[in-house]
Amino acid sequence: MKTFLAAATLSLLSSLAMAQATPAGLWRTIDDETKTEKSLVRITESGGVYSGKVEKIADATKQDSTCDKCTDARKDKKVLGMTIVSGVKKAENDAYFEGGEILDPNNGKVYKVRMTPKDGGKTLEVRGFIGPFYRNQTWQRVE
Repeated sequence: MKTFLAAATLSLLSSLAMAQATPAGLWRTIDDETKTEKSLVRITESGGVYSGKVEKIADATKQDSTCDKCTDARKDKKVLGMTIVSGVKKAENDAYFEGGEILDPNNGKVYKVRMTPKDGGKTLEVRGFIGPFYRNQTWQRVE
């Protein structure tokens, strides 16, 4: 009986941990160069597809910044409120989320994206890549 209770408890705890191990939530992005908070991005899920919008820009002087280097419909639109992550889905192996795109509003480039929850969902490794070239960032969960 004790073994059954222990197994049931571990199963429940692991399922709760996995519930947090998704990209859904509010994330603090960190500037690659200054290592300071850059923005807050809220990632939501709808029908198994994840997308993310810029919810806050940390630098008060950049609140009205626009994506002047974007080449799609986001050109010259405000970065605050902009969707920068789209089309991301859980991978078949359940270890990460992929298949979508991420926009870097600083340079207007759109990259393929892979997101991997780490530390029980407390951080999110975000990899933007084109072919063999990539850049990783670690986002921190706010909520």
